[in-house]
Amino acid sequence: MNMKIYVYGTGCGAGGLIDSALPAEKVKAFVEREGGGTFLGRPVISLDQLAGSDFDILIVASRDAEHVERECAKLGIGAGKLFYLKNHMKTVDRNQSYDMAGKLLGEHFTEGVRCSEKLIRVPLWTERERISGPGSDNDYVRLKTLEAISMRLENVSGAAAELGVNRGAFARWINELLPDRTIYLFDTFAGFDPEESRDCGAGFREAHRNTTVETVLAALPHPEKAVIRPGLFPETAVGLDAERFALVSLDADLETSTLEGLDFFMPRINKGGYLLLHDYNAPKLPGVRKALERWEAEHGKVLAVPLCDVNGTLVIAF
Repeated sequence: MNMKIYVYGTGCGAGGLIDSALPAEKVKAFVEREGGGTFLGRPVISLDQLAGSDFDILIVASRDAEHVERECAKLGIGAGKLFYLKNHMKTVDRNQSYDMAGKLLGEHFTEGVRCSEKLIRVPLWTERERISGPGSDNDYVRLKTLEAISMRLENVSGAAAELGVNRGAFARWINELLPDRTIYLFDTFAGFDPEESRDCGAGFREAHRNTTVETVLAALPHPEKAVIRPGLFPETAVGLDAERFALVSLDADLETSTLEGLDFFMPRINKGGYLLLHDYNAPKLPGVRKALERWEAEHGKVLAVPLCDVNGTLVIAF
């Protein structure tokens, strides 16, 4: 099938698409708000550059579906040429047809997209939407859980931290909800350790290389509270032996890095605090669960509640 295919997004959604259903060589170009550079060897262009060109399908692999829908309408890009992988459900499905995408990506893949979105009620305890705007609708359960947890930390001392920051999508909300706390951000900002990630797909690895410290700081509402620790963990935690934490997001994806995160943070979280272990129930990242099992075999079982969010976060309470 000789088609002119474009993919909106250069993050984990696009990387996962390339690893599971669409070889990068079939993509004419990737699209972002601002074009420039390359992703997986293909050019990255803007929506303005795409407008007016002859193409068959724009696969939207970004969580920013509302922005894409609005800008494409302004540019005269027909809705029938858009296929959303995330946030495609409002009261109706944004995807007008699954036929062409089904032929391209396989019906098994597109049926997973069709059935992956559920409409849920806003919790009754939410007096106002503290979490709103771009990126706030990608994983509602995870973000509202973070909001609920932040409300319980009023009398718990300690800093916040995230290991595995990527572009700062989750750190942004920690910083928003806990604006008075120092937030330590640990990441290589250059991708995974090559040896540890050798069995991961090329798209997955590239998506996690596609970040910078500047990108993360720009995403934070209170960047002055951030302490950036670039490099491989746990070397980047040197000098923090006496630090205490109220909230930690552990999102390292891989087994060894997750275990090292548990070894460092678990003894340093104050009573009443929480550790959010992302991807604990993610089928494509089994190393996260294995890391906790190894930690528990040495230190004993943790008190934890699994979330029904997209990637299966485990909330560990202290």
